[in-house]
Amino acid sequence: MLGLIQKDLAMIKSNFKLMGILLIVYVIMGLMGAADISFILPFMSIMIMISSFSYDNYNKWDAYSVSLPNGRKNSVKAKYLTTILMVLIVSVVTTILSFIISYINTKTINYEQILVTMLGVIFGTLLVLTFMYPIIYKFGVEKARIGIFLIVFGIVIIGSLLASYVDLSHLAHSLSFLEDYIIIILILITIIMVYISYLISAKIFSKKEF
Repeated sequence: MLGLIQKDLAMIKSNFKLMGILLIVYVIMGLMGAADISFILPFMSIMIMISSFSYDNYNKWDAYSVSLPNGRKNSVKAKYLTTILMVLIVSVVTTILSFIISYINTKTINYEQILVTMLGVIFGTLLVLTFMYPIIYKFGVEKARIGIFLIVFGIVIIGSLLASYVDLSHLAHSLSFLEDYIIIILILITIIMVYISYLISAKIFSKKEF
C-alpha cells in the first residue's frame, strides 16, 4: 500500500512547483488584502491528483496493477488515501499561512473563522472527490471531465432555483440547534461520503477488463 502511495506521489511531483507558486501568490494576495483564494489550493491538489489517472493510463499501470496481490482494491485505496493526504497537507499549510497573514495584517488571529473556513474548504474539496473518482474509474479522465462539468452546472442551477423559489429560512431556523455540532457533523458526513465513493470506485475497478 505504501509503495502505491509513493508511486502516485512520484508521478505528480513535477506539479509540486505549481503548488509552491500558488502558495506564494496566496501569501502575496493575503498581505495585500486582496480576495481570499485559500479554497483554490486544496481544490488544485484534487486536480493534480486527477492528472495521475492520465499517467496511469499512459503507462498502462492499471493492467499491471491487477497482477499484484489485491492489486485492484489496493490501487483504488491508494489513490483515495494519496488524495486525502494531499488535501489535508495543503489545507494545514494554508491554515498556518492564514494565521500568519491575519496576524501581520491585524495583529490578531481569528482562529475560529479561519478554522471553520478551512473545514468548509476541505469538505467542499472532498465532496468533489466523491463525485469525480467513481466517474473517472467508470468512464476515464476525458469523459469524466465532461460529466463533472454537467454535474457542477446542474448543482449550480438547482441551487439557484432553490434560492429563488424556496424559502429556506424556516429550515435554517429548525436546524439552528445543530449549530454547536456543525464541525462534528461535517467531519462525519465527509468520512461517510468518501467511504461510499471509495466502495463504488473499488467495485467499478474490480469489474474492469484490461
